Amino acid sequence: MSSAASRSSANGVYYNYIGGEWTPAADGRTSENHDPANGELIGQFPRSAQVDVDRAVAAAKVAFDGWRLTPAPKRGEILYRVGALLAERKEEIARTLTREMGKVLVEARGDVQEGIDMAYYMAGEGRRLFGSIVPSELPNKAAYGVREPIGVVACITPWNFPVAIPSWKTMAALIAGNTVVLKPATDTPLSALKLVEVFADAGIPDGVLNLVCGTGAEVGMPLVNHPDVAAISFTGSNDVGREVNVAAASQLKRVTLELGGKNAIIVMDDADLDLAVDGIVWSAFGTTGQRCTACSRLIVQRGVRADLEERLLARVSKLRLGHGLAETTDVGPVINASQRERIHSYMAVATGEGARILCGGEPAQEGDLERGNFYRPTLLGGVTPEMRVAREEIFGPVLSIIEVGTLEEAIAVNNNTKYGLSSSIFTRDANAVEIAKRDLATGIVYINAGTIGAEIQLPFGGTRGTGNGHREAGLGALEFFTEWKAIYVDFSGRLQRAQID
Repeated sequence: MSSAASRSSANGVYYNYIGGEWTPAADGRTSENHDPANGELIGQFPRSAQVDVDRAVAAAKVAFDGWRLTPAPKRGEILYRVGALLAERKEEIARTLTREMGKVLVEARGDVQEGIDMAYYMAGEGRRLFGSIVPSELPNKAAYGVREPIGVVACITPWNFPVAIPSWKTMAALIAGNTVVLKPATDTPLSALKLVEVFADAGIPDGVLNLVCGTGAEVGMPLVNHPDVAAISFTGSNDVGREVNVAAASQLKRVTLELGGKNAIIVMDDADLDLAVDGIVWSAFGTTGQRCTACSRLIVQRGVRADLEERLLARVSKLRLGHGLAETTDVGPVINASQRERIHSYMAVATGEGARILCGGEPAQEGDLERGNFYRPTLLGGVTPEMRVAREEIFGPVLSIIEVGTLEEAIAVNNNTKYGLSSSIFTRDANAVEIAKRDLATGIVYINAGTIGAEIQLPFGGTRGTGNGHREAGLGALEFFTEWKAIYVDFSGRLQRAQID
């Protein structure tokens, strides 16, 4: 075990990381964290409050000048070490993540791999962080722009990707020269803590990255409202995102929001149905449907609807529920009991509006499953676009099947939602592909693939209610985490007046 890891906990009690030190909440309060597959206690974590937020922000503020003046390539060297250490600890962290969040182990490894990939990607940006040089309109005068960090950044992250999303946010913020206070989701603090251990062991200077565990009310909003926090990067629900946005706007703070999705796969009559079924099952039931990019609507052309529905029933009914660490498991638990009940509440909504439950539609509680938060993979047939199950984000293993007649109708149904994150089309028609690429109004579009699987070198985010226009990952992330400074150098030896002389 690393030196940082050995200080991060004692007897199953874990600590915050503030100013380079592992420390309990100031008032000593803790919250329990349990395995969603069997209820086993994972540990006790700080239930922090305003005083802990103040300490973490103060540490980040003190560390800012030293970090921003550290040459960006040197900042990148630390991220390279983070990537190497994450690769060394990938299996350990992935198993921890599965126990804490529930996703099957192969997906948990992918979660950690995103952190590895982002570390190497952003480390490389330390030798780029390109500015711009432009010609001046006046003689003997230089004009160029450079990127500068913003200051202290609050990163507030969700439970469904408890290593990947904190990696996306913190690594982009850090390579740009910002300092960070990270607040992980209350359901998954240990995964974020494991990530911070890696940063500590990689040599991140004290105060540059801080971890404060606790609730949204007691840690998240105090971070948003703290006068020394310059920017907020938030991923979570639309309701909370709206609250964050309003609070940040009232203080003229920069904020990026990554919120909900109601993503769809379109399957045309000419599609490769075997390929489509693979993509649909992976997109709808991977991570137990708990991805912001998960497919929750299947928009299928009339000629293949019955055939595709039959194929899906055969596949979905055979998906095996269980603990994510078991090799036989296809679908793990949902994150907690309240989310399971929320998912189940939509079954009455669906049938009340005329949809049919083709399979699933109930909690799974037999045998060992009774101890966990399991919900059966569910197919809903006879869904129409105006139904609530076709419009509202359920965030669970539920797929609604919507029949359409034409490509134009399919695209219209896809776009008729308040969200706009990810969409997909399966077709062999080259012309249909071009039309879909042009007209699908989402931030991510897949051709002959599912709605999940974004790569870190391209910008990630959506349109409409999915966010507020900023992007994560890729170079788009650096746009959010940097300010532009325009610099003019006049070596003419006389006063020159732009737009006048």
